Amino acid sequence: MFTSEMIASLNDLETDIYNYVITHEHEVIYMRIRELAEHTHVSTATILRFCKKVGCEGFSEFKTKLKLELKSRQSIVKSGEHAVIEFFERTLSSDQEAVLEEAVQMLASADNVLFVGIGSSGILAEYGARYFSSLGKFSMYIKDFSYPIHNRLQKNSVSIVLSVSGENSFTIKQMNRLKREGSKVISITNNKHCTTAKMSEVNLAYYMTEEYYEDANITTQIPVIYLLETLARKLNQHEQQATLEDNHE
Repeated sequence: MFTSEMIASLNDLETDIYNYVITHEHEVIYMRIRELAEHTHVSTATILRFCKKVGCEGFSEFKTKLKLELKSRQSIVKSGEHAVIEFFERTLSSDQEAVLEEAVQMLASADNVLFVGIGSSGILAEYGARYFSSLGKFSMYIKDFSYPIHNRLQKNSVSIVLSVSGENSFTIKQMNRLKREGSKVISITNNKHCTTAKMSEVNLAYYMTEEYYEDANITTQIPVIYLLETLARKLNQHEQQATLEDNHE
């Protein structure tokens, strides 16, 4: 409701009103304009000027918008069971197996595997790098996007990029850098129509309904863990089979 531009435009008295409102939101929605003026030690005219600066015609409209804002934050955290079951049913009955196999073939021919992600996706990227390494494919997680990566590590590499929205500017910038140096990209995103997916050679999309609690994205990441572990296990099986075939020759 309050943008940074709005807050920057407030004078000292109006800033006092703003500070009072954000710390007493549930009380303010039931106040009359004179009551708010008394609590903030300003005139009703100052209250009205404040309302206009935050995009409202008057105090009534301001309270209505504030009520709607509070209501939108009253997120109910739902059980993720039905969503996860839906994901596995869709995965087992779809052509995703062919996409996984394509990704495995790409990973098998790579000398290096690099993981990219930020926020919760970064935590899972770090987990993915460790999981792949545990199954015999040494992998690295790039936590610092400015970290120098030697060209020879990128030439015959595959980057596994994790992003829920697929639109994170930092992630996209890192993808550009890696692709420019010759790395191929496998992305795991929530849908295949995002920028990250379109920039990738292979995309694994899991299509979960995005959920937010207040300002936090709490979309389940169980599909991402499943896809990472499935890729690592399939890759390990592929390389074991290749070793057996070499030994028989």
